[in-house]
Amino acid sequence: MTDLTKLTIAEAQKGLKSKDYSAVELTEAFLANIEAANTSLNAYVAVTGDQAMAMAKASDEKLSKGEGGALEGIPLGIKDLFATEGVHTQACSHILDGFKPRYESTVTSNLWADGAVMLGKLNMDEFAMGSSNETSYYGNVVNPWRKSGSNAALVPGGSSGGSASSVAARLCMGATATDTGGSIRQPAAFTGTVGIKPTYGRCSRWGIVAFASSLDQAGPITHTVRDSAILLKSMASVDPKDTTSVDIKVPDYEAAIGQSVKGLKIGIPKEYRVDGMPPEIEALWQQGIDWLKDAGAEIVDVSLPHTKYALPAYYIVAPAEASSNLARYDGVRYGLRVPGNDIVDMYENTRAAGFGSEVKRRVLIGTYVLSAGYYDAYYLKAQKVRTLIKKDFDDTWAAGVDALLTPATPNAAFAPGEITDPVTMYLNDIFTVTVNMAGLPGISVPAGLNPDGLPLGLQLIGKPFDEATLFQVGQVIEDAAGTFEPENWWA
Repeated sequence: MTDLTKLTIAEAQKGLKSKDYSAVELTEAFLANIEAANTSLNAYVAVTGDQAMAMAKASDEKLSKGEGGALEGIPLGIKDLFATEGVHTQACSHILDGFKPRYESTVTSNLWADGAVMLGKLNMDEFAMGSSNETSYYGNVVNPWRKSGSNAALVPGGSSGGSASSVAARLCMGATATDTGGSIRQPAAFTGTVGIKPTYGRCSRWGIVAFASSLDQAGPITHTVRDSAILLKSMASVDPKDTTSVDIKVPDYEAAIGQSVKGLKIGIPKEYRVDGMPPEIEALWQQGIDWLKDAGAEIVDVSLPHTKYALPAYYIVAPAEASSNLARYDGVRYGLRVPGNDIVDMYENTRAAGFGSEVKRRVLIGTYVLSAGYYDAYYLKAQKVRTLIKKDFDDTWAAGVDALLTPATPNAAFAPGEITDPVTMYLNDIFTVTVNMAGLPGISVPAGLNPDGLPLGLQLIGKPFDEATLFQVGQVIEDAAGTFEPENWWA
């Protein structure tokens, strides 16, 4: 039998239906990989082996009767931001110590309803705040990739570092992730995986620990564009429990795979050619343009003039919303409690001990920009800039452009501790935050390796609720570039 962990979701679906192997065998293979690798990679913060085996057995029973759902028997990893009933859900923060919810997030409920198997909960930056997975209370995740000829550890990107690392190292078939400013696309680019951030409102946010409510959106990280299409179809839904989820029919995304891009108009935004861009990123971008041109797409230059304000505006809006959302963590009802002389003292002690330094920094920034005398100068102005950013995209779509092609990140993966300045770290999101500010879908597809042998990704940005076009165009890039695997040094 072939190594079952090497299969894609699409391949595994066929094999399970034709009974080439069972869901139990598939799940056992991934649990064995996790046991061998997690000490080295630190991708999982909780492994639910018994639950996974029970779910796999139930899947085999359904499959034997020909009743399997769309994801029947497919083993997945779940980012620690998604509430999973009775299972560790702590947003990788000390302040949620011991928290096991009595409810299930809508996204994971959708996955279980379609027959998916939960392998465990994945490591992440604390409260999804970070671009390198170094802010987790459970320690940093290690990227399965290394520079050619080097044994030095690299970060997997963030905040969905555990999701990206576990997929790249074959510790799950696919993973749930979330993206507030690039937290799906940037780690996908750093690990040679595919990550899509859907349109805001495409997936329910109910049961996902909130960071910035107007920016957060769930999506999958997988090995291939087709697998992403399969997973997103199950994750997406309208939800009466989330008033920001949109009641638009979820299309069969997989049907877009393989369709010709002949005649599609792909925009190249000139503002993404930033100063100091490494030559390999520039060359990768040009390579992507050539691939799409060869496939019959029309390439046009476009302008998104307010792009330069996106990052500073994002780092006002996101911390402002975080300071509001994180006010609920006070040590009273659940999680960590550090006693004090009175209730205010207890609040302060609990938050001082429970929140990490990056979370504290963003809460302080957010509280400042929302405070009396500064609200108009900062938060209100940032929201006006956000409107202008969205208008730039709207004008581009109105001009007949079907999608935009940009780099996913300004660089390849870097070493833990290499970036200590917060602003330098925030610049990792320079190509991704505009998509969140405008509520648009964006996908990162592996497109090549840099001179050090590390993966690089290209980003496609689409019209609202037009993820299908991103899968269609993304497949062209994947077909041209091929897929990438790190050398196994961890098991």
